[in-house]
Amino acid sequence: MGRVDGELPSAPPVVKGLCLGSVPPASQIEGPCVVPEARGSKVPGSSAWIPPPSVMQPALPPGIQLTDTLEQMQQGTLMRKVKSKSWKKQRFRVNRDVSVQRFLELCLQRVLGHSREAPFSISDVETVREGHQSEVLQSLAEEFPPERCFTIVFYGRRGNLDLIAGSAEEAQCWVQGLRQLIEVATSMDQREKIDQYPSCRHHSALHPHPLADKNKDGRMNFKEVQRLLKMMNVDMNEDHALRLFQDADKSESGTLEGEEFVLFYKALTQREEVLSLFQDFSEDGKKLTLLELVDFLQQEQLEDEGTEELAMELIDKYEPSETARARHVLSADGFLMYLCSPEGSIFNPRHQVLWQDMSQPLCHYFISSSHNTYLIEDQIRGQSSIEGYIRALKRGCRCLEVDCWDGPNGEPMVYHGHTFTSKIPFREVVSTLGKYAFKTSDYPVILSLENHCSMEQQEVLAQQLKDILGEQLLTTTTDGRVPTQLPSPEELKHKILLKGKKIGRLEDTLDGPGDEAPDVSDDDNGAEAEEERRRVKSLAQALSDCVVYCKSVSFRGFQEARSHSRPSEISSLSEAKARKLIRDAGNEFVRHNAWQLTRIYPSGLRTDSSNYSPQEMWNVGCQIVALNFQTAGTEMDLCDGLFSQNSRCGYVLKPPFMRDKDTLFNPSDPDSWEGPGPTTLTIQVISGQQLPKVTNSKDGAIIDPLVRVEIHGVPADQAHQETKYIENNGFNPRWDETLQFQLHVPELALVRFVVEDYDKTSRNDFVGQFTLAFANIKPGYRHIHLLSKDGTSIPPSSLFVHIRITEPPGPEQD
Repeated sequence: MGRVDGELPSAPPVVKGLCLGSVPPASQIEGPCVVPEARGSKVPGSSAWIPPPSVMQPALPPGIQLTDTLEQMQQGTLMRKVKSKSWKKQRFRVNRDVSVQRFLELCLQRVLGHSREAPFSISDVETVREGHQSEVLQSLAEEFPPERCFTIVFYGRRGNLDLIAGSAEEAQCWVQGLRQLIEVATSMDQREKIDQYPSCRHHSALHPHPLADKNKDGRMNFKEVQRLLKMMNVDMNEDHALRLFQDADKSESGTLEGEEFVLFYKALTQREEVLSLFQDFSEDGKKLTLLELVDFLQQEQLEDEGTEELAMELIDKYEPSETARARHVLSADGFLMYLCSPEGSIFNPRHQVLWQDMSQPLCHYFISSSHNTYLIEDQIRGQSSIEGYIRALKRGCRCLEVDCWDGPNGEPMVYHGHTFTSKIPFREVVSTLGKYAFKTSDYPVILSLENHCSMEQQEVLAQQLKDILGEQLLTTTTDGRVPTQLPSPEELKHKILLKGKKIGRLEDTLDGPGDEAPDVSDDDNGAEAEEERRRVKSLAQALSDCVVYCKSVSFRGFQEARSHSRPSEISSLSEAKARKLIRDAGNEFVRHNAWQLTRIYPSGLRTDSSNYSPQEMWNVGCQIVALNFQTAGTEMDLCDGLFSQNSRCGYVLKPPFMRDKDTLFNPSDPDSWEGPGPTTLTIQVISGQQLPKVTNSKDGAIIDPLVRVEIHGVPADQAHQETKYIENNGFNPRWDETLQFQLHVPELALVRFVVEDYDKTSRNDFVGQFTLAFANIKPGYRHIHLLSKDGTSIPPSSLFVHIRITEPPGPEQD
């Protein structure tokens, strides 16, 4: 952690020029102000002022027309925020004595329920739902009509914001206005995005920040500039800062305004390492000709196909000067824009689209999978919510879990049994699944059913599945015949598969009802398992018939599974049991997973919803590695990193040696690995750009960033190395350090880049991370666009690196 200088007020983040949380000067707000009253009032919510989204900025960003809707939003609106049907919160009363700025700060803190980071930007908002489209608003349906209600949904794990407007007209104004802003923010091209990026997520690049501009005159003296630099997470040498200030002060007035501030900003953000690279390939140091750009793309970026056409495309797309575009040359500004673009990212853009073969059997894919999907907190007292299913599906999750128990009035309920978690109707879960299952991915969803219901309510389960899902629910094999292998994701597009217990064998179901007793899931153990065995004979035929390709069976060993040879069966194993099998029979485990599905679930001791490492399970080819999606951390970073490819469809094809039933591969035995030798990954960590401050850090604190690179893969490949830390500079730190790794099984390797704030007296603080599969890395000079702990983007924070991949020599090269 860097040093703390004085007390600086926290400033709201601004992304792409659109902010919903800045505090306008008092002159822009008229009328009475609101302050909190005494605690204890039992009300559905708290009134709160929603400040206008556009008065926060001196000018609207490109693409936004000041419509009647946005003009109305500029006036601000008093709304009610709700968290539950009887949520205790402060009331508000009118008071003209409190300052408008303080009033807005208080109200925003109450609107978002945070004490510090109350404001939010448009880039944080994923969508806006109208009406009673949340459990809280549904519970208030009799009290507040749907036309006055709406929900703001954020990216990541941040809770939704349920609001009730004073009238239907006010609600529509905000719904339509927010949607307009979201559309503009998401549709900006790269040039517009870079124009809109603030220099530190704390101020517009073209205007002095109001919290640094103490006297609010639109100009900044040197003292105010120094204040701004600390807000921007940089501790710059005073002489150097003064030199930049004086160079930009063309009027010699001792202050910066207008274009002078732009000059200062450009000098501040000058990327010397990029300019040096540009000049290495530019003969005159001012531009890259088409041929010079082709040389750079071939020699450094290792682009080997259609490089001249690619160079033309990059110039047309990223060169800001029309004259330069017409001459087919790239300026230094255009070169930087290319390097910051998706084409300049470390993630191979060809792998972001659907690039893998989707016609292989289901067991040949890693499948994005969630554990206890209904929980959005811990396993003991946490809230059960349909939001858990919506969030998981939107992240590309393709295997969801539902625990069903008898409920009142003949309605089955979903919750974590024998705990204090809240309950939701099974009907609502199925309705949500039907609505959201295929919004992110067209490929099949597996619903893992833990059935604890009585015979009567099992019938209800089956009926609700059929009535609500209709043709989406798969109730027979794709061709009506007994399968010799599992169907492919392509064959099962837009289908929902039920995983659960089944009476008899699949072939009996195809020929007529069977009478064989169903197997018991391995999820249930101890006394609960005994109870389940007693009740298993009363499995409803209607529910059993809904299970086709994913019949849950107890795992009794690889040899017994092979002797039955039923690809439509699936076993669930605890993380501890899976680790023992990996340790004792790694190769057999890989072979088993080449023809049958295996599901892994977290230990029951993880009551805090923590996660195990999915990597060791993927190393033996386990397809359904269920994680607690609600819990951020390294484990979910790995999951997001693996499934961020292939159009985020939730399916990733396993390497060829893991799809062969006779494979010799064992992740723990180097002698079983094929290939001429290890691949060398060399990473030069060059610089960082505008790194965020640590969450909840003191005002004025400046980070001491370091970069750690982690390799997650087979045991022999597990490694990490880190750079030195840079003292007091989160704005533009330079490391220029080279890290090198040997990868023996690169097909299974994930690479995680982590930025931390060094602290010599305690654990380092997390700043940002980015994780991707080794197979998706593009070599050359690349930017790594960092993500928050929640996995959401934090533009423009990035790392600049050079990647070199050295393959081992083939037999003909020896």
